[in-house]
Amino acid sequence: MRRKNILSLVIISLVGLIMLALISAQIIYSESINPQERFIEIKARKFSFTPNIIKVNKGDTVKIRFISEDVHHGFFLDGYQIQTKAHPGQEGSLTFVADKTGRFTYRCSVACGEFHPYMAGYLTVEPNLRFSVFGLIIIFIGLTSFSFIVFLERREKKNGQR
Repeated sequence: MRRKNILSLVIISLVGLIMLALISAQIIYSESINPQERFIEIKARKFSFTPNIIKVNKGDTVKIRFISEDVHHGFFLDGYQIQTKAHPGQEGSLTFVADKTGRFTYRCSVACGEFHPYMAGYLTVEPNLRFSVFGLIIIFIGLTSFSFIVFLERREKKNGQR
């Protein structure tokens, strides 16, 4: 009789895991259909960008408004090979999809003075966190179910020995 209870518990746990996996896949799929749009304004002045660190998620559509506050500056994003330029009082703009994860350097592409080679910032494209969270939830539920089954079997053996 107890073996039937354990088998039922295992089947229920597996069905629960499969349902959670399907729900997770649906959420991940719907996120890839509706990526977020990020609007970022980057200001350039001699030898620095503001902000100099930008974080987005993979799949986001990134729109950059590039503003020069003092002299002619350029914006070039390594890894994506896209660029724009701006004179004081004028704006440059670009749009792209952040489809590669990692850390990418952006730099001034117009010689703007003696410290021009050091004028850089970083774009960090992070992986989809929803996928990681749901993966951890599935693993946690699986390990919890397995631990519970082992506990029940040990209890059954202990009660059977008496």
